[in-house]
Amino acid sequence: MRETATPETALPGRRGQAARNNLVILDAARHVFLADPKAPIAQVAERAGVGISALYRRYPSKEALLCRICHDGLLTYIGEAEAAAEERDGWAALTGFLARVVELDVHSLTVHLAGTFTPTPEMGQDARRAGELTKRLVERAHETGRLRPDAVTEDIGMILECCAAIRVDDEGRTSELRHRYLALLIEGLSAKGPDLPGPPPRPGEMNGRWRPA
Repeated sequence: MRETATPETALPGRRGQAARNNLVILDAARHVFLADPKAPIAQVAERAGVGISALYRRYPSKEALLCRICHDGLLTYIGEAEAAAEERDGWAALTGFLARVVELDVHSLTVHLAGTFTPTPEMGQDARRAGELTKRLVERAHETGRLRPDAVTEDIGMILECCAAIRVDDEGRTSELRHRYLALLIEGLSAKGPDLPGPPPRPGEMNGRWRPA
């Protein structure tokens, strides 16, 4: 997931510079903690090129920083799901949504950082919103007749995590491989073959890993 310009970063003077510095810190935190969730916060400051005191002024603890980058990822997911809801064709809405979320690499945060901090109530509220939006995308895809009947909302998160788990040293090659396997997984979603083995994930079954160990 790449940091992008915002109205705040476009501001002139100190406010704009502060917002730009914050984007640099968040991007550094994402790189550092995806590589090693146990890395000290000092590594983030070093990668961002800021003093540790400047980082602590924005984020008083490592947990606060982890919470922020994961919440940002969740908000990105919600934004993409809301955009997909505008697509008239239910199958295109779901598959296009999957492709965009894989490209933005949102679920690497879940794969690597679940259980490393305590989610806030606001994150819980937004997670429920994300679930509702995903459920509607799945329902609309079912209505087209192109989504296999035994596919459920919880399968979508698992598919995205499977793609996020693919990682090689080259960022471009990582993206290519993720989209390759997403295409294979989407083909599985649209298949008319035999029933899938085993029951699907139960609602909320995967939520326990967000509790700190």
